Amino acid sequence: MDTAKEIAYGSDVFNEKAMREYLAKDTAEALLHTMRDHTPLDPSIANEVAHALKQWGMDRGATHFTHWFQPLTGSTAEKHDAFFEPAGMAETLARFSGKNLIMGEPDASSFPSGGLRRTFEARGYTAWDVTSPVFIKRHSNGATLCIPTVFCSYTGEVLDKKTPLLRSMQALDRAARRLMACFGEPDGHATITLGAEQEYFLVDKALWLRRPDLVQCGRTLFGASPARTQQLEDHYFGSIKPRVLAFMEEVERELWRLGIPAKTRHNETAPAQFELAPMFEELNLAVDHNMLIMETLRNVADRHGFVCLLHEKPFAGINGSGKHNNWSVAYNGKNLLEPGGNPQENAIFLAVLASIVRAVDLHADILRAATATLGNESRLGALEAPPAIISIFLGEDLSAVVRRIEEGTASQAGGKAPKLRIGVDTLPPLPRDVTDRNRTSPFAFTGNKFEFRAPGASQNCSSVCMVLNTIVAESMETLAASIAKLPKARFHEGLGKILRAVFKDHKRVLFDGDGYSGEWVDEAARRGLPNLRTVPEALAPLVDERNLALFAAQGVLMPTEMHARHDVFLDEYDRKVRLEGKVALEIARGMIEPAAAHELRFLAQTLNALREAGLEAGAASLRENAAALGAGLERLHAGCAALEATLGGETADIQRAMAALRAEADALEARVDDARWPLPKYRDMLSIH
Repeated sequence: MDTAKEIAYGSDVFNEKAMREYLAKDTAEALLHTMRDHTPLDPSIANEVAHALKQWGMDRGATHFTHWFQPLTGSTAEKHDAFFEPAGMAETLARFSGKNLIMGEPDASSFPSGGLRRTFEARGYTAWDVTSPVFIKRHSNGATLCIPTVFCSYTGEVLDKKTPLLRSMQALDRAARRLMACFGEPDGHATITLGAEQEYFLVDKALWLRRPDLVQCGRTLFGASPARTQQLEDHYFGSIKPRVLAFMEEVERELWRLGIPAKTRHNETAPAQFELAPMFEELNLAVDHNMLIMETLRNVADRHGFVCLLHEKPFAGINGSGKHNNWSVAYNGKNLLEPGGNPQENAIFLAVLASIVRAVDLHADILRAATATLGNESRLGALEAPPAIISIFLGEDLSAVVRRIEEGTASQAGGKAPKLRIGVDTLPPLPRDVTDRNRTSPFAFTGNKFEFRAPGASQNCSSVCMVLNTIVAESMETLAASIAKLPKARFHEGLGKILRAVFKDHKRVLFDGDGYSGEWVDEAARRGLPNLRTVPEALAPLVDERNLALFAAQGVLMPTEMHARHDVFLDEYDRKVRLEGKVALEIARGMIEPAAAHELRFLAQTLNALREAGLEAGAASLRENAAALGAGLERLHAGCAALEATLGGETADIQRAMAALRAEADALEARVDDARWPLPKYRDMLSIH
């Protein structure tokens, strides 16, 4: 078997090989230049490129094209148009112009806009993002040519998640070039990379269909914890069951055809939980690919009789699912987050590190806001998830280096601690790849990158990376402004003072300990670090004047666009909480209460039969169970009334009422016959056969 041919890596991507096959040499070079160097597209080649894309797509079975974009819903959107147009009686002609390629006009009125668009103002525009390659999505009966695009309103406001990401990448590129110039580095280009680890659950579709809460909300609103969950720690990295492995193999083949470098697959900690991790890619492409990974997981799961759950906390009491964003930045091909082999590279590394530490400390609130969703609210701070408190883990060795910089001293084994001058000539080599991992830290340095563990599994990576790019760009510019003023004769000494001041002023955000501990919550409060637990609290910084000014100054989002995002995300949270409340009420009244009543009636009939037969053996236990069941039924009924009363009120009241109702329902689950309990139980859903 020819494995390479079977995999056909990138065969559904209009990559360099396809460009050179379907385009004239000069046109292919011009398009590749635009993609690689982010230069404006030459309008004169648009029609030729469009014709080649149409031919390439049709050769692979595509009958339609779509502008594929990422609105504020958090998912992707597409409107399909056929290549074929009437060309006479019962005849058609396949057409696709440069205008069709470069710009589209989907209806913008029905997408969330936070007031930027009103219902009767429907016009919106999509524009081709040339830096992300065109690809083909296959369906059961055909294929569609997908053109990655940005999405904006008729008046120019941003309505998507890709545009701010691209702007933030430009901002970080500008800032990195300015900082590197301070060290005499040649002018170049910053490349931001991302490796997004994707966690997910699988459940049998037949069981999923019997859980209205999973179907409508993505998570279980009821369910008693089974005797066995993850306490034996035998699922993590365990042998993958054949049925799951078959699913994973098909997922990988589909991803490889799309040019997505799926690399790692394994069982995660919780039962029925798994992870897929791709190799690092350029940030914009990695974000697009992660959106396709999530879609592919869902589609392939359906073909294998599964449902893929991407909710951050589908099951209470066990690990939730995150999306670990491994973020790094390089300049002229050199990773700036990797300690170098000479003093010059190490000085640059420390300047970049100082920029990031300053950025995360000053803007922890907006970084937390980027992870604020209803699903993530129930995950952060629980079990394997990091806390809502944003802190940085550097590891023992790098933390020691930072402390010595702050103190102005350097320790040497077996000798007296001399002064450490942070200069090109004097800075010693830094340790490489010796950093341990801290699974409790939301933002951990892992050797040559930072792993941001707070984002939820269902989130679009663009939001968190957009914020990270923006705040780091601002810090790099601030450091560069100070470094640029240093006289050449005292550059090394001056650089040391600047780095020392940054680490001293922002060391409160550095924490290498256990982020799960209650002691850390108290310590973080003493340090003045924000602990924004709920979504409304976490979203508030989006409209803080300081953050509005920051994002406007960096050219990433204007104040109106920031306000719009705050309103969209807060409204989404409100609607989802109310939906969960209504679904919980429907399940409790329509399924759980009748089942408990049926069980109580059965017990009563059994007790009557025993009394009529003159039997007392077992009657006492039945009466005790019936009394407990009856009392629980009364409390469930009262809980339903309490929840119903909150549905028009505050979301926090709805959530408290739901939690109280769940406690009563889960207690009843243990007293009702399995055959009569209407919902598939955790022990069934978490076991894959």
